[in-house]
Formats: sequence, structure tokens, C-alpha cells
Amino acid sequence: MLEKDIYEPDRNTAWCPGCGNFPLRKALAEALAELEIHTDDFVMFSGIGQAAKMPHYFKSNAFNGLHGRALPPAIGFRMVNPTMKVIVESGDGDTYGEGGNHLLHNIRRNPDIAHFVHNNQIYGLTKGQASPTTGTDIKTKVQPHGVTGEPFNPVRFAVGMRASFVARGFVSERDQLVKLMKEALQHRGYALVDILQPCVTFNKVNTYKWYAQNSYILNDDYDPTDYQSAVQKAEEWDEGIPLGIIYREEKPIFRDKFFNLSDELLVDYPRPVDREEFMREFS
Repeated sequence: MLEKDIYEPDRNTAWCPGCGNFPLRKALAEALAELEIHTDDFVMFSGIGQAAKMPHYFKSNAFNGLHGRALPPAIGFRMVNPTMKVIVESGDGDTYGEGGNHLLHNIRRNPDIAHFVHNNQIYGLTKGQASPTTGTDIKTKVQPHGVTGEPFNPVRFAVGMRASFVARGFVSERDQLVKLMKEALQHRGYALVDILQPCVTFNKVNTYKWYAQNSYILNDDYDPTDYQSAVQKAEEWDEGIPLGIIYREEKPIFRDKFFNLSDELLVDYPRPVDREEFMREFS
């Protein structure tokens, strides 16, 4: 097994002390080390936000893009390079808010990507506004009377669209989170892992203690391939938040649907010798 410290650069972070991003980063490093995925063998994509800073604090090939736009370049990379692991790191606002349209169509396409969403139920980078997953009982400087919209349930949404892999983890359940990340990285298709990751500065409701008291790990006899059971589990929240693989389905990936693509890198494809012939067709 690789040493997990090879993924952690000697660099100060902008995360607050106690931020849930720290244990999440350690869990990801542990998962990659156990799978023996070297820093040269994967690429990380992110948008904007505290979660999207992960490529700054992780040794990897990386692309840091626009707010909510981590998935499009990740899909493009996967299409031309089928050999490297592709990881998307983004927050609940970045993914479910600004990037909601990309999430929807990404599930439809089912590209071979592992997507780890840091869900702290708040906008952390922009100082505490309500995100799509913020509960209605939370008051912020922008929503002083509480959130008026119903919180978005990403797990229920993904299961409803029959995403090929849907899971939920919690940073304090370290061993399970590492296992979920490994499963997502090994899954052939789009793997969404919604990770409960407390924001200790701006979300004083959904704390480490709150998640610990209100979540539970799914039993070993739970069958994630049973769609109806997955729908029921995805609906759960107020009476207990299920942690684990909620739904899994084997289906063709996006790249399989392009008969002209092989398992080679696009850069290694043979080039046409007579380019002038092709140019004349358009003249």
C-alpha cells in the first residue's frame, strides 16, 4: 500500500480550525493509498468554494474551474483519457446550486467519474448564506427569518434518476467513509458520494454532534440494488439519516456509447496523413 502522506503537500490551508474538510481530505488520501492509486494516476476537478480548494491542498493533477462547472471539464477529460481516475471535489452549493444543471445531465450520461460532494448545508466561502441543502430552521444574515425554500435532497434526486452509484458518508465515520470512497473510485460509471461535513463557523445547527446523533450506518443486509428500498432510504432524514451505499446499478457508461472510441488515449490515435484532402472537402 502507498503511504497516504504522499497526497498531502506541505502547505497552509484557508480552512477554519475544526473544518470537516480536514478529515475528508485524510479519508480521501487513505482511500487512494489503499487502492494504490499514485498521484500521477488520477486527476481532480473542482469549481469554487471551500470544498473546491481541495486541489490546492492535495498532490494530484488538477483543474480548478468556475463556480458549479467542475463536471463539464471532468467529462471532457474522461472522454479523451480513459486510463486515469477522474475525481470531482465540490461543495453542496457548487454542485446542487450553481452546478445543478450539470449534475442532472451528468447522471443521464453516466461518465466514469467519482464525485465527492462536501455537504455542510451552508455556503462557507461566501460567509454563511443558505445553500440548496440548508434546513428551514437555520437563520443566516441573508435569511434572518429562516430559509423559506424546502431543502434539496441530493440522494433522493440521484436515486430517482437512477444514478449508477449513490452513497452518503459522514466525516466522523472515518472507516466507512474510506470504504465508500474506495467503492466509488472502483465503480464503473458515475459515483455520487454526498458527504456530511460540518462547517464549524457558519452552521451552528448541523454540527459534528448533531450528525452523530441523527445518523446511522445501514445494516449489512441492506440491498442497494433494490430500487424501491433505495427510494425509501433516500427519503429518510428527520427520523435518522442513513449512511452507506443507498443505490447501485450496473449500466453502460458514457464512453461505451461512442463506437469510434477505443481504450487508447485520444492523443495516441493515428493522424490522417493527407490533411489537404480533408481541407479540400470544405473549400
